Amino acid sequence: MRFSCGLTAILLAISIPMVVAQSQPSSTAEVNQVQPASTSPLQTQHDQMPMSEMHAHKPAPAAGPLVISYGNQSATWTVATLGSLPHTNVSVYNEHTKANENYAGVPLIDLLVKLGVPDKPRGKQFRIYIVAVGSDGYEVVYSLGEITPDVHDATVLVADSENDKQIADDGPLKLVATGEKRPARWVRNLVAVKVLTAE
Repeated sequence: MRFSCGLTAILLAISIPMVVAQSQPSSTAEVNQVQPASTSPLQTQHDQMPMSEMHAHKPAPAAGPLVISYGNQSATWTVATLGSLPHTNVSVYNEHTKANENYAGVPLIDLLVKLGVPDKPRGKQFRIYIVAVGSDGYEVVYSLGEITPDVHDATVLVADSENDKQIADDGPLKLVATGEKRPARWVRNLVAVKVLTAE
């Protein structure tokens, strides 16, 4: 009888803490529990937005003249001053608008050589690159080799007209490049071109 009572007491002593432990939620489990990520209304709208609307953009801030700088030299170009130079015409397919577009303007390299940038780069001159800037702060980079016909077949153009009309919303000057699958490196409302050298 004593043995039976003692065994019963031992079993009770073991089972009671286990019941208590199971009834109390673990604070560690609560802290580490991962909540499903909530989707913001803006993200939901973006995911449901047609592709054509995703590529639509708001008008950029008004663009002033184009300033090109190289070392301690700089030059300023407007539609009027650019219009006095020989023009080149290019026809490109714009993946965003799904249309062929015709632009006229001056090859960027023609403006750069006026500041001493080599149009037939050699050796270390291939470290030269340009940063093109739009009035909305958008920036893209081209290497010197990409903008000179001595090395590359594509044309990087400072355009002042589109489809025989002066560029309106995206102008007055716009950087356009041929030979690219999509116009990701085109720069609307072009306001600056900085010529730099990689270290």
